[in-house]
Amino acid sequence: MDPGVAAELAGQLGAEVVGAEPVRGGDVAASYRVALSDGRVVFAKTHHRAPPEFFLTEAAGLRWLRDADAVLLPEVLAVADDPPLLALEWIEEGAARATTEAELGRGLAALHAAGSPCFGREDRRPTGSRSLPNDPAASWAEFYAERRLRPLAAMAAATGSLPERSVVALRRVADRVDELVGPPEPPARLHGDLWAGNRLVDRQGRNWLIDPAALGGHREYDLAMMRLFGGFGRQAFDAYAEAAPLADGWQERVPLHQLAPLVVHAVKFGGGYVGAVAEVLARYG
Repeated sequence: MDPGVAAELAGQLGAEVVGAEPVRGGDVAASYRVALSDGRVVFAKTHHRAPPEFFLTEAAGLRWLRDADAVLLPEVLAVADDPPLLALEWIEEGAARATTEAELGRGLAALHAAGSPCFGREDRRPTGSRSLPNDPAASWAEFYAERRLRPLAAMAAATGSLPERSVVALRRVADRVDELVGPPEPPARLHGDLWAGNRLVDRQGRNWLIDPAALGGHREYDLAMMRLFGGFGRQAFDAYAEAAPLADGWQERVPLHQLAPLVVHAVKFGGGYVGAVAEVLARYG
C-alpha cells in the first residue's frame, strides 16, 4: 500500500497500518485487507488515477443505500479524495444458505421501494471511471437517453470502440427510448452496477452489496444487470417478482436495459462486447 494512503487511513481510523494484503476489488482499484494496530481488520482501496471525488461518490452511494435498511452494505469507515481512499468494514465471505437467493430478491425489492427523489442523483456526481453524468431527469426515458445512451455513443465514437453503424444505431435507440422503456414508474433506489461480483455472501449466508453506482432509476435496470453476466439464482428473481411484480412486457425490455452496461464494457474492453452491443441494437433498430 502506498505510504501516503496508509498514513491517511491511519489518521482517519486512529490506528497504524501494520499489514496490507492485496485482494480482489474490481478492474480499476487497488484493494487491500488491512490489519490495524488496534486489532481491527478493514477493507481499503485506492486508485492511482482516480477522477475527482471518485471515492467520495461511492461512499455517498453506499450510505444512501444503507439508509434504506433493506439489504446489507458495508459501513464507510474512511474516505478521502487526496490521496484517493475508501475504507469499509471487512466482510468475511462464506457459503450461501438455502434461503440466501430468495432473501436477496426480497431485500432488493425493498431497496428499490425505498425510492429516490429523482432519476439520477441530487448531488449530480458522475458515475464510475467513465464519469457518466447523473444530473436529475424528469423521467427514466429522459435519463436513460440523455445521461447514458447519448454520452456513451459520443464516447464510443471518440474512442473508436464501436463501428460507426453501431454508434448511429445507438443514437437511433436513444431517440426511441420513450416508446421502449415501458410504463412510467417512480424512481427506484438502485445499486446501479449489480453484477454477481458486487454481491458477497458472508459466513452466516447473508447477502451484502458492494461497489455501487447508486442512483435513482428504473428497477428493471438493476434486474437486467443481474441477468447480463449470471451468478444469481432463480430464487432471487422469483422472490423479487412475488414482492414487487414488474410491468407487463418486462422480458422484452431486458436487453434494452443491458445496452448501457454492454457499451461501457465495449469501450473498456472491446472484444466480444462489440458484437453483443450490435445484437441488442439490431433488436431495437
